[in-house]
Amino acid sequence: MAPTADQVTTALGGVLDPEIKKPITDLGMVESVVVREDGVVAVRILLTVAGCPMKDTLRRDTTAAVSKLEGVTGVEIDLGVMSAEQRKALQTQLRGGVAEKEIPFSRADSLTKVFAIASGKGGVGKSSVTVNLAVAMARQGLSVGVLDADIYGHSIPAMFGVADERPTAVDDMIMPVPAHGVKVISIGMLKPKRDQVVAWRGPILDRALVQMLADVYWGDLDVLLLDLPPGTGDIAISVGQRLTSAEVIVVTTPQEAAAEVAERAGTMAQMVHQRVAGVIENMSFLPCPHCGPEHRIEIFGSGGGSRVAETLSARLGYPIPLLGEVPLDERLRSGGDLGHPLALANPDT
Repeated sequence: MAPTADQVTTALGGVLDPEIKKPITDLGMVESVVVREDGVVAVRILLTVAGCPMKDTLRRDTTAAVSKLEGVTGVEIDLGVMSAEQRKALQTQLRGGVAEKEIPFSRADSLTKVFAIASGKGGVGKSSVTVNLAVAMARQGLSVGVLDADIYGHSIPAMFGVADERPTAVDDMIMPVPAHGVKVISIGMLKPKRDQVVAWRGPILDRALVQMLADVYWGDLDVLLLDLPPGTGDIAISVGQRLTSAEVIVVTTPQEAAAEVAERAGTMAQMVHQRVAGVIENMSFLPCPHCGPEHRIEIFGSGGGSRVAETLSARLGYPIPLLGEVPLDERLRSGGDLGHPLALANPDT
């Protein structure tokens, strides 16, 4: 016997929208289900937008879910598009019944842990640390988002392998781009062309940050990582004002010149009433290619991370740990260039 329409609808409850990550039945995307006498099931699904980039995935997942039912001889999928009223209702639903824009992570009841990855100067591998932390956390089963707050020097999309991807917009709500199990958004994804230069100043930078925090549908995240631009400029101040509960992770390299500047990034956190969660020393050493990892070739000197942690602990009045020393590894660089983070390809490094 052919299944009932209710049985098909129940099966469709296991199909998740590829971007929103919620059942399509809960999102009002299933407009109709018709079961014919010959066992063919016709399902009409309403896309959020006509050019939905994940519609093939949605079609495939829906077909697979319905085909598992006993008595189904075929599945026909018809894709339509939501009306303006339906999209507005979806937005309100995704915002928890709140129609106006707000930054969900600034709410008192937010359960998302927010970490701002900061550095005093550029070139210390802050973005590499952000990307690999995100992938490692996602591998542990956490729901992770990454916001590329480095407006001028955005490199996060390329490091995740999604530099040419564009987020889907549902009216004025933006869906982050999924990459390696992480939800990613960057100003680089919102530019008309990849090589276009961003030349903005203070107030516009703040508005761009707020847009990526409030207009993006992040869903229920366990962790949000913000890749900050180097230094202590407008974005660092805006993050302190907009996300008062965010904690800062300071990235440095071993040499004194980098460590001294990194201390300023930690001090900046105190000025905007944020807590420093710890220090990461990147490019810590090169494992000897001949003797093995026991022999550390300290190309950039040593001890910078420990000095930053000790100085900030004394300056801020609470213990700040050195979270780790990341060695130089050619695969870390190549993984970033190819869009395949090292923590994904070689999780035991």
